Amino acid sequence: MHAKDILVDGYGRIREEVHAVVDGLPAERLNARPGTGANSIAWLVWHLTRVQDDHVADASGLGQVWLSQGWEERFGLGLKRHDTGYGHSPAQVAKVRVDSGELLTGYYDAVHEQTLKALRQLSAKDLERVVDERWDPPVTLGVRLVSVLSDDLQHVGQAAYVRGLSESAPS
Repeated sequence: MHAKDILVDGYGRIREEVHAVVDGLPAERLNARPGTGANSIAWLVWHLTRVQDDHVADASGLGQVWLSQGWEERFGLGLKRHDTGYGHSPAQVAKVRVDSGELLTGYYDAVHEQTLKALRQLSAKDLERVVDERWDPPVTLGVRLVSVLSDDLQHVGQAAYVRGLSESAPS
């Protein structure tokens, strides 16, 4: 198995988990926050998708799906165009609301398709290319892709936890 095949498998697992967390939930449960400063499922899935979209597009020399395919307009969040949710205050988290899970999974699936296209074109040498020199040591494409994979899995796990909390709460 080649490194890119492992990455394709890993990113496929994110997609499976995003759908498992979102599918079947009404908007009120997607947008509910378990505490005042806590993140909703909608925010967590939107954020992990924005990070993947931003980072993979940047590292691969592609345009962000958020902008190129009109997802920014479909979501209509009133945030800055390139906002990924990093460092959001509770008030900014509250702005990320959706009318349906299909909006979240539709955007995730579009980003996932672009990610897969980028991954399938990689060679082992490509993974060694430095994509960010602001760190010591500089970040290679391989390290960036694993970092995004890890971050996304953590956030989808958080979203699954929030879903579990909402399912176990008394009605």
